[in-house]
Amino acid sequence: MAKTLEFFFDFTSPYAYLASSQVEALAERTGATLRYRPFLLGAVFKATGNSPPLLVPAKKVHMLKDLGRWTEHYGLPPFSLPPTFPFRSLEANRLALVAIEAGKGRNFVARTYRAGFVDHADLGDRAVLGRLAAEVGLNPEEALTKIETPAVKEALKANTDEAVARGAFGAPAFFVGEELFIGNDRLPFVERALRDL
Repeated sequence: MAKTLEFFFDFTSPYAYLASSQVEALAERTGATLRYRPFLLGAVFKATGNSPPLLVPAKKVHMLKDLGRWTEHYGLPPFSLPPTFPFRSLEANRLALVAIEAGKGRNFVARTYRAGFVDHADLGDRAVLGRLAAEVGLNPEEALTKIETPAVKEALKANTDEAVARGAFGAPAFFVGEELFIGNDRLPFVERALRDL
């Protein structure tokens, strides 16, 4: 039986950044096909009545410490929020769809998360997005034109609506079949679910 792991993410989510550093190896260990599913976290929050942790002062303090612990645990560069955070991620998420369609999704997601959370590049800047597109082998002018097409805009909206309809309320959101897992810290349970298939 074919196993699929769906990874719903938004480039503005630091916890999805953490998860993105682990999902490829997890999928390989479990023999699962990994599907990258960009969506709009702000629209998910709005649809579900959830809110960003940074809006709650106590959560913000905890979250920054927690992100530091997780980056150390994963062997990633020390964590700090980009000065532009929360940055506009709409175009970056659309560009991920273009990269996925071109067979370059894995590299684009990894490079873009690194640009946002390690290099502190502004992912809301089209010049930055053009450079990232070029780095993974996309034609930047064509890719940036394509993110403005109705098909790409609708695909991102459809991913978002689908995630909400299936119960997602935050990012990262993982589906193994119709079983939902929310959060980077749920990856051990994601792996168990995949192994049990």
